[in-house]
Amino acid sequence: MTRIAFSKLPVLTVIALSLTMAGCADQGGITPQAQVRDVAVLEAGQAIRQAASEAGWPQRAWWQVYGDTQLDQLVKRAVAGNPSMAVAAARVRQAQSMAVVAHAGELPNAQLDVAVGRKDWSDNVYYGAAFRDKLTWNNTATLGLSYNVDLWDRNKNTTLRAQDEMHAVAADARAAQLDLEGNVVRTYVQLALQYGLLDNTEAMLKQEQNILDLARRRFNGGLGTQLDITQAEAPLPETRRQIEALQENIALIRNQLAALLGEGPGAADGVTRPGMALHTAIGLPSALPADLVGRRPDISAARWRVEAAAKGISVAKAAFYPNLNLLAGIGPAAAGGGLFSFLSAPNLQTTYGPAISLPIFEGGRLRGQLGAASAGYDIEVEHYNALLSQALKGISDQVVTLQSVARQQQQAQESVRAAQKSVDIATRAYQRGLTDYLNVLHAQTQWLRQQQIVQQLQAQRLAAYAALQTALGGGMDNSPETPSAAATTAAEPAKVAAR
Repeated sequence: MTRIAFSKLPVLTVIALSLTMAGCADQGGITPQAQVRDVAVLEAGQAIRQAASEAGWPQRAWWQVYGDTQLDQLVKRAVAGNPSMAVAAARVRQAQSMAVVAHAGELPNAQLDVAVGRKDWSDNVYYGAAFRDKLTWNNTATLGLSYNVDLWDRNKNTTLRAQDEMHAVAADARAAQLDLEGNVVRTYVQLALQYGLLDNTEAMLKQEQNILDLARRRFNGGLGTQLDITQAEAPLPETRRQIEALQENIALIRNQLAALLGEGPGAADGVTRPGMALHTAIGLPSALPADLVGRRPDISAARWRVEAAAKGISVAKAAFYPNLNLLAGIGPAAAGGGLFSFLSAPNLQTTYGPAISLPIFEGGRLRGQLGAASAGYDIEVEHYNALLSQALKGISDQVVTLQSVARQQQQAQESVRAAQKSVDIATRAYQRGLTDYLNVLHAQTQWLRQQQIVQQLQAQRLAAYAALQTALGGGMDNSPETPSAAATTAAEPAKVAAR
C-alpha cells in the first residue's frame, strides 16, 4: 500500500503563513452607504393618525365583508387557476432547491472515480522497460473525500443568503396572490357599477321617450311646437349610445374576470349581477405603521433581500482570506497485469492532507466583487426604504379617499332627497291640474341623474376599501418569519472583517 501525506509542512504552519500573506488583498474603503430605515420613526400623517383606532388588521378573506358569495367563489377560483400563481409557486420551489444546493457546500463531499482501459505506452516517453512499446491494462479506482473548513463563514453565509432569498421569493408569491385578489375585487366592483349605470340609463331613456311622446301629443293637440318635438328627440340617440357602451363594458369586464380566473372568456358567462354592500366602519390598526413590515408581503420580501445582500457582503469579504480544504483519497491503481489485477491489496494507495489557496494578486477581482456586493446591498436597502414610504402613502391615499367619498355621499344623498322632493311637488301639482306632466318627467330625469352620482360614489367607496385592505397586507401575516427592522445594518457584514 502506498501512502502520500503532507507531513513535512504542518497544517498550522501553512495557515499562519497564509494569514501573514493575506494582507496582499486589501478591503479598505469599500463599505455600504445605505441605512435601513426604521418604519416606527416615519411620520404617518394626519389622515392615518385620525383614522387610527383599535380596529384589527384585515382578515385573510377580507373581501367577504362585501357579503357577495359569487365574489368569494371568483376570488378562490382565481387563486387556484391563474397561471401567475403557478409561476409564483414554481419560483418558490426553485428558490428552495437553490438553498439546498448552497447548503451542500457546508457538508463533506465524497466522489468515486473509476477508469478502466487499455493503454499503448509511447516509445518517446520513458516508462520503464516493462512498458516500452507495450499495450497493457491501465486501471484506477479512487474514492475521494473532501471537506472545506469554513474558517471565515463563507459557506455558512452562502447558505444563509440562499435561505433569505428563498424567504423573499415566498413573500413575493404571497404578494402576487394579494395583488390577484385585489384585481378580482376591483374588477367585480366595476361590473357592479356598470350594471347600476345601465339600469339608470335605461330608466332615463324611458323618461326621455315619455317626454317625446308627450311633446308629440301636445303638438297634435295644438298646444306645442315642432321645436318642442325636436328638443325632446335630441337626447335619445346619445342615451341609446350610452346604453350600448355600458353593455359593451359589461361584456369586456366579464372577459377580464375570466382572464383573472386563468380561463377562457366563456368562463365568466355565468357571472350574474353583483350584490355587493359595505357596512363596515373605516378604521386602522393602532399599531400602524410599526407592524406594517410584518403585514405587507412585498415589504417582507424587500426586507429579506436586504438580509440576503448583507450575507453577500460577508461572502465577498471571506474571499479575501485563505481557503482550506481537507482532502483524502483511497483506491487501487495498476498498470499492467489482467483486467482485475488492480483490485489486489498491494495496489491500494491513499492520499490525505490539506489544500490551501490564498489570493495574492488577482487584478482587483476581489475588490470588484466586494464593491459590487456593497452596492447591491445599498440598492436593496433603498428599495426597502422606498417601499415603506410608498406603503404609507398608499394607506393614507385610501383613507383620504374613503373619508372624502363619505362626505360626498352625504351631499349626494341630500341632492337625491331634493330631487325627490321636486318630483313629489311636480306630481302633486300635476294631479291638481296646476302644471302639465312634462314638469313631472323633467323632475324624474333630474332624480335619475342624481342617483347615477350616488352609484358612482358607492363604487368608488367599494374600490377604495379594497385598495385599503391590500395596502394593509390583506390579512397575510408575515411577522413570525420577517427579519426585524433593526436586525441588519451596514455593520452586519463587518463580522467577517473583525475575525
